[in-house]
This record gives sequence, C-alpha cells and structure tokens, in this order.
Amino acid sequence: MNLVIITGGSRGIGAATALACAQRGLGVIVTYKNNPQAAADVVGKITADGGTAVALRLDVTDTASFPAFAATVRDTLQETWGRTDFDYLVNNAGYGLYNPIVTVTEDEFDGLFQVHLKGPFFLTQTLLPLIADGGHIVNLSSATTRVATAGVAPYAIFKGGVEVLTRYLAKELGDRRIRANSVSPGPIRTELGGGLTPDFEAHLAARTALGRVGEPEEVGHVIATLLSDDTRWINAQSLEISGGFDI
Repeated sequence: MNLVIITGGSRGIGAATALACAQRGLGVIVTYKNNPQAAADVVGKITADGGTAVALRLDVTDTASFPAFAATVRDTLQETWGRTDFDYLVNNAGYGLYNPIVTVTEDEFDGLFQVHLKGPFFLTQTLLPLIADGGHIVNLSSATTRVATAGVAPYAIFKGGVEVLTRYLAKELGDRRIRANSVSPGPIRTELGGGLTPDFEAHLAARTALGRVGEPEEVGHVIATLLSDDTRWINAQSLEISGGFDI
C-alpha cells in the first residue's frame, strides 16, 4: 500500500485530497493544528469506507517541532502499516489574508511566510529521509501567482516561491526518482481567508470561463491523480485548477 501525508488535512482542499487518496487505495496521514475533531472526522470517513488513516498534530509554522514530528511519523508508519517510509507528501496547510499592500503589517507578512514557504521548505527537508525513492511531492500554490488580485500580495508572493521551490525539488531529488509538482487552485469554496460571501462568489464566478467557483473535491481528485503512476512523467510543473479563471 502506498502512503501519503497531507498537511492541513482536516478541512477544505486537504480533507478532500485525503478522501480522494483513500478512495484510490492509499494509506493516509492527515495533519491538523487546532481542530482535532475535524481531523478525526476525516479519519472516520476513510476508515468507514475500509481505508486506513491516522491524524497527527502539526504546526507548520513551528520548524523547531519538525524533528519530533518526523519521529512520530516514523513510529506511526511502523505501528499502522509496518513500514519505515512513506511515498507521497502534500504540502497543503495554510491560511489566507485579504489586506492591501499599504496596510499589511510585518507580523501578517511573517505569518504568511512561515506557513506558506518557510514551513513547507523545512518540513520537506526534515521528512526527506522518510520519503521512499520514486515518491512524489505536491505543493499547493495558487492562481493568484498568475492573476494579480488586490489584497493578497504577500500570500501570492510566497505561493510564487512555492512554485520555484517545486522546480528545485524536482531538480535536486531526481537522482532518487522523486517527482515534485505544484497545483494552483483558482477560486474554491473553502474557508480560506474567511470563506466566500454570496456577492464575492458571484464576482469570481463571472470571471471564470465555466461560470462558477470550484469545489474542494475538484482539487483533491487532481492531486490524487498526480500522485498516481498515470502521471509518472509529469515533473517540475505547476498545474492550475481553476475552471478557466481570468483567461
């Protein structure tokens, strides 16, 4: 059985990805920060369908905790699946912030940097010894790296950094046959940034070729497909999942 770790897997795109991966027969580790019940609900759905899943706490902004987290992962792999490594890492955890450049504070900037770029960089570094050769890393970017959207500059800046990091991971891990790709969701119906008001959703839908915003499941299934051997020759790419947003 192939195994995947999905950060921020208790809700939104992370939860949808966990369910989609489990439907394809993967063992799943989801991480959460503040909502253990939501993570337990995701695990419960997977196990109710005959899959295997575990929820672990992780604060992606706390890099000092990563070695201990890796040790917990190692123990969990052995106890649950009888393995010493896992196959796929999905760096999904994060949050949004809507604030114009002229009013962004240094604390807000640093918080977004830690969760969207610094955290994924050092978490991946820490977990690399546990990722099996021939594995795959998928990083969550955003369509805001292509479509400049007022109020999300720091978020978009760090998501752009994630896309560069993805290419470098693919380059430097190629000798281990580890692929790295990123996905860039457009407007999706999640709680990111406080969720979508009806007026804002209508505005985003009008800018999308397919005439609506996306659902978390539509991103989750793409990520699960990317992890499969069906896409084994896709590497170092960023795939936008937006229904044709601002084209």
